[in-house]
Amino acid sequence: MLYVATRDAKGRGVYSSKKIQRDQVIERCEMLVIPEEETALLDSTMLFNYYFCWGEDQKDGAIALGFGSIYNHSYTPNALYRIDLDDQMLEFVALRDIPANEEITINYNGAPEDKSPLWNAEEIKWIE
Repeated sequence: MLYVATRDAKGRGVYSSKKIQRDQVIERCEMLVIPEEETALLDSTMLFNYYFCWGEDQKDGAIALGFGSIYNHSYTPNALYRIDLDDQMLEFVALRDIPANEEITINYNGAPEDKSPLWNAEEIKWIE
């Protein structure tokens, strides 16, 4: 049902070949947790743009397996992500009905309504 495609300036994004209903779980992703002392190493690699802040104090990092680290950012997302620290999972859930073949987007700031600038907003030209 989920697939990755390149459609515009954002690069790769996650899509579904079938309609997704509001509140439907889109995907649950296992997380590969990176200890705080190793996250600085990621900042000089391409993985900088793909990892999540993780842990109670958000000082660790984590790479979402599956499609989890490929969802693109939007300030008007059609999905959100929920963090499950106990099971080391990230769950993506539809905020509204998402038609087949529409890109699934999340707000990288966490809360769908959070309009705060991203950490690298100057570098990313495609942000809404």
